[in-house]
Amino acid sequence: MQIFAVIRRRTERFSTEEFGPYLDAEAHRVRELYAEGIVRGAWTRDDIPGACLLVECASIDEAEAHVRTLPFVQREMSEYQLIPLRGYRGFGPR
Repeated sequence: MQIFAVIRRRTERFSTEEFGPYLDAEAHRVRELYAEGIVRGAWTRDDIPGACLLVECASIDEAEAHVRTLPFVQREMSEYQLIPLRGYRGFGPR
């Protein structure tokens, strides 16, 4: 199952400086999840501070458990939305 995780930094509660000490740890954790085959793609949001991750897991609960290991999420510095995906019907047989 593929899940799109849309993550937003909580800039209304935390300053740019407060995120700084955890930037490397956040990137490192995403790289670990990628190496494990859980994160299949990662993007930095261009509209607001945050990221989008394409996650592949057996369930949305499993995906949430992995997203909760991100340092910003653990510190409540980011919030996220998980969107379960399925194949686009326009690419199926006619």
